[in-house]
Amino acid sequence: MTVQSIKSPCIKVCAVDAATGLCLGCGRTLPEIGKWVSMGEAGREKVMADLPARIARLEELGKR
Repeated sequence: MTVQSIKSPCIKVCAVDAATGLCLGCGRTLPEIGKWVSMGEAGREKVMADLPARIARLEELGKR
């Protein structure tokens, strides 16, 4: 049996912006970060697809 690691967008810059609720490092919300392992591959992939737009939003707001 091979154990695969779970793909994560975490870049070890863990700070959540109070105004947006998004992590300044990866763009996830605290609930998403908390249930990342248990949300299943499909759930993680959906969040991953949303992250580029979230990061762009943080950049537009000058938060990143």
